[in-house]
Amino acid sequence: MTPLQKLEYAAARGFLAVFRALPPARASALAGAIGRAIGPLIPTSRVADANLRAAMPEYDAASRRAIIASVWDNLARNAGEFPHLASLRPTTEGPGICFSGAEHARALAAAGGPAILLTAHCGNWEILPVALRELGLSFAFFYRAAANPAVDRMIIDLRTAAMGEAVPMFAKGAAGARGAYAHLARGGMLCMLVDQKLNDGIAIPFFGIDAMTAPALAVFARKFRCPILPVHVERTGAARLHVIIEPAIYAQTTDDKAADIAATILWMNRTIERWVRARPGQWLWLHRRWPKPVGGNHNTNNPSLLKK
Repeated sequence: MTPLQKLEYAAARGFLAVFRALPPARASALAGAIGRAIGPLIPTSRVADANLRAAMPEYDAASRRAIIASVWDNLARNAGEFPHLASLRPTTEGPGICFSGAEHARALAAAGGPAILLTAHCGNWEILPVALRELGLSFAFFYRAAANPAVDRMIIDLRTAAMGEAVPMFAKGAAGARGAYAHLARGGMLCMLVDQKLNDGIAIPFFGIDAMTAPALAVFARKFRCPILPVHVERTGAARLHVIIEPAIYAQTTDDKAADIAATILWMNRTIERWVRARPGQWLWLHRRWPKPVGGNHNTNNPSLLKK
């Protein structure tokens, strides 16, 4: 490791040690307070403000500032809760997990076979492998490797410890896509966060604005004719997470492959948009989801994109 990487690794270990020593709710609250105080001052907040102005113009400047503060609060809480993932279990009150639509996950677990879980960077998305395992689902997922290999190894180890077993994880990229394809072909389940920009994706409306969107979920779902289970997380308190599971759907399958893929991606984007509109302060507005300059409403009413 370079000296800088060693410093980053030491800082990450120190952060985890401090927050691991606190009870989950206190770790979440402390991290959230730090995030709300510091996050809005970081230049990335300007990206969030531009995104909000374009996607949700009904919000005025004060409302956007409040949403951005909430975004940083949620993101920091995720970090503070990360060392406690293994201890967050289903409960009716206090720190832990509660479910809506658990029957949909149990039905998918009983059916077996290949399946895809659609999710997004909402609430504390890191809890999903732990939470859904409680309902009988075990799945692989894509991840973006940390630039520092030691930090990356530490994150993987924490996720593995939370699950109590090794979980297949595919790094984003061509090799990871091939691994995920093989996993589905063997009858596995795959979780996909699909709400970030992919430069070589397909331009499909998201909040009424063309956004370059990864087609892999739609391609996989059509190829394997497997169910897609929409799942997302809402934060309801300090280390208190609500996992919302919706009924599974199947990708459109006709003789027109391109139209099928576009229709499934449009459904996917509209599903995530619905989640974000319900809790705008819990979505990751900090990344450049749309091309610059953002604007215009493109293709939203194109019937060739709509699910039959």
